[in-house]
Amino acid sequence: MNYGYIRVSTNHQNTDRQRDAMEALGIEMRIYEEHQSGKDFCRTEWQKLMRKIKPGDCLYLYSIDRLGRDYIEIQEQWQILTKEKKIDIIVLDMPLLDTRDKQDLSGKFLADVTLTILGYCAELERQKILQRTRQGVESALARGVKFGRSRKVKPETFKRFLKQVEEGKMSVKEASAAMGIGLATYYRYKEEIEENET
Repeated sequence: MNYGYIRVSTNHQNTDRQRDAMEALGIEMRIYEEHQSGKDFCRTEWQKLMRKIKPGDCLYLYSIDRLGRDYIEIQEQWQILTKEKKIDIIVLDMPLLDTRDKQDLSGKFLADVTLTILGYCAELERQKILQRTRQGVESALARGVKFGRSRKVKPETFKRFLKQVEEGKMSVKEASAAMGIGLATYYRYKEEIEENET
């Protein structure tokens, strides 16, 4: 039995390119389509596929990154699929990752080595991105750049509205709405004033 696995990260992304590539093969295939992040393998359609697939079946992927983002997990899944479940994997955009024509030991070894190299390169790039991001943040902090939301400035009318609330002339909700602030912000400003007065 032939299976296809198609994945995009969100519902806003299109799967046509992957589906067209699989349909162009002209073979009968059951396609599982996923609209979910590739950060791990806890995905509904992937889990359904894993329950269905049997030894001797073929799994088609458009590209290896459609399997997932984490190459360590991809390598683990590759081993489970090819060694434990004994299925063939065909990655359409990378002919070296096609286990059907590699029944001999050297062919399987070549596919495994290719995947390992891809994993190494992806992990290296991920570490470089993290390092560049960290350096960028450190550089920005050194220049005095502030991160996060900027703190709202207390309205000049706050004390007047606070007095009206305390006198029972209006509710906290009404006062907050009139000043354009949230309830949590109202209580924070009130607390600041009380702390300054003690």
